[in-house]
Amino acid sequence: MGLVIGEISYTNILPMFYYIQRERLMNLGCEFVPAIPSKLNEDMATGIVDVGGISSFSYGEHSDEYQILADLSVSSISKVGSIFLFSKRPIEELEGSNIGLTSSSATSVNLLKIILHRFYELNVTYETTAPDYNRMMKQYDAWLLIGDDAILASLSREETIYQYDLGELWDNFTGFPMTYAVFAVRNETIETQADLLSEVHYQFLKSKTHCIDNGFQEMIKSIQYQLGGTTSFWKDYFSGLNYQLSGRHLEGLYYFFDLAWDLNLLEKPVKNISIWKPSGQFHSV
Repeated sequence: MGLVIGEISYTNILPMFYYIQRERLMNLGCEFVPAIPSKLNEDMATGIVDVGGISSFSYGEHSDEYQILADLSVSSISKVGSIFLFSKRPIEELEGSNIGLTSSSATSVNLLKIILHRFYELNVTYETTAPDYNRMMKQYDAWLLIGDDAILASLSREETIYQYDLGELWDNFTGFPMTYAVFAVRNETIETQADLLSEVHYQFLKSKTHCIDNGFQEMIKSIQYQLGGTTSFWKDYFSGLNYQLSGRHLEGLYYFFDLAWDLNLLEKPVKNISIWKPSGQFHSV
């Protein structure tokens, strides 16, 4: 017996994985599966993945089947710095526009729909496509990118293209933090692998704390080797992210789920968010 751990392939979730003892966990029976959020959402739903980072929207779709690991998330209080709507016109002028949606995510796509339909009261059409900035710019009036794709596109964006940070827009309209990803676990995994799950949870928390305590310095050097960017850019980026899961975060999640249900983005309302703690028991918030 072991655990299959889903690992989102974006820098924003890296603090939870950077310092974990992979060899130790693998010796205990863990397997790591890196993938984009949409693929991990699918693998968690089908039982291929037991625990790991998934889109918070995907948790909402399966809230009866999953629980969320305590004190872990990928959130922002305001600007998130890696979820951008790029547009040829100001956002207020997008009525009737055709908008390209990245195929990489669920939370960001539905967050954008909530922002445009509920907050700006716009009627637009959508098309889901592969995340390619230049091709999307040729085909759409506005287009959504997330994660490292969004970061790299932002760094080279033309001055004539408008850029909107969805975390900032959510904060402006609601005042809540926005939680993009959570660490979820399937209910049957809790029943059969509670001890190993406790160790994995401990490793996630320890890695997160170590990254925060050293100002993300070692992790940033590793990211720069792969993606480039200045040290100040990455420090600013990570300073805008939040990895907690407080009561305020959960209030924001409930509101996000309520809006998604109201717009028929969710098939059923989310009445209860269950939080798992290492004792093997959970409490509902």
